[in-house]
Amino acid sequence: MTEIITNILMAGVGGQGIIMASNILSEALLAAGYDVKKSEVHGMAQRGGSVVSHVRFGEKVYSPLIRKGDVDILYCLELLESLRYTDYLKKDSVIILNKYRLNPPSVSLGVQTYPEEIPELVRENFPKTVILDGVEMARGVGNPKTVSTVILGHLSRYIDIPVTVWSDVMKERLPKKIFDVNLKAFDAGRSVERVA
Repeated sequence: MTEIITNILMAGVGGQGIIMASNILSEALLAAGYDVKKSEVHGMAQRGGSVVSHVRFGEKVYSPLIRKGDVDILYCLELLESLRYTDYLKKDSVIILNKYRLNPPSVSLGVQTYPEEIPELVRENFPKTVILDGVEMARGVGNPKTVSTVILGHLSRYIDIPVTVWSDVMKERLPKKIFDVNLKAFDAGRSVERVA
């Protein structure tokens, strides 16, 4: 009998809050009684480079790394980053994609062009794609820096953890002065219907 393990890949660029979001996710999973393993890569994070975190959970998890083709949910904060990790996805993977573009240096220097049709391309290949305007939603709750929490709120729709566990973990992890606005951001993301 195979143990059921859920694999979540969290991707974005430096400064977007991937590490904080993956910490909150991991701690909420632990608090809900799951075994959790996490691994992250953030080499050039401070310069807008790629940041990725692997989070695996279930009854018993032995390895922190997700194999290519095994991702159940892709949480992605930047459009181009979603293309970087398509080989990790299954055809029925859920993709939660923030509609945000950050030009890499090669595009800023005019060496390459940024693909314009990323949302359409992703949705065409992965039907279970939700595209959120995280920046606009974060502005709507009063703080544009809460984008990662908005997207995390939507991710929570796919995981069987009580909302109170999420809020308790955020209260523990986040500075008191930004807890309330982050809770509003989480609720805004959570209010968006999940894909079937």
